[in-house]
Amino acid sequence: MTKDVGMSETLMIRNCISGDRKSQKLLYDKFSVKMRHACLRFTKNDVDLEDILQDSFARLFKNLHKYRGDGCFEGWVRRIFINISIEHVKRRKVYVVELDGLENLLVAKHFDVLETLYAKDLLKASYTISPGCRNVFNLYAVGGFTHQEIGEKLGITQSTSKSQYTRAKVKLRDIIQSR
Repeated sequence: MTKDVGMSETLMIRNCISGDRKSQKLLYDKFSVKMRHACLRFTKNDVDLEDILQDSFARLFKNLHKYRGDGCFEGWVRRIFINISIEHVKRRKVYVVELDGLENLLVAKHFDVLETLYAKDLLKASYTISPGCRNVFNLYAVGGFTHQEIGEKLGITQSTSKSQYTRAKVKLRDIIQSR
């Protein structure tokens, strides 16, 4: 029998792998809101968002046995959800990534001018840059992906990813400095 209170993450994972529905519900409850916000950056459409979440949780439970425990479990989960979101975006041929939920992140660590910038200002400014630059910026600065990973996910070269990220930084810096 599974205990609700105080269950360790390791025990919850092990129970989920064994098919324990109560532990699966606990895992879902633990990550559903955070992953909803992570996926929301890729679509504003509620139907698409629900599809992404359903596919992501299905893949999470199917592949849970592959988690080796040598890193942050939440980070491993987030990668699954972002990868599914990217796959969905590629299938839809829509390359618009929104930066919702940015207020929870310290994206300014990547460049000096934006260090004092509030996330809402950055979000507002991001709507004015091209979808390609916004996607790369979001995946690199917010999602923590490398340029190589971004290139593979979006079907662009690593150097294109780097140049789009640089272009996004410059545009965002110019927008913010002009205010």
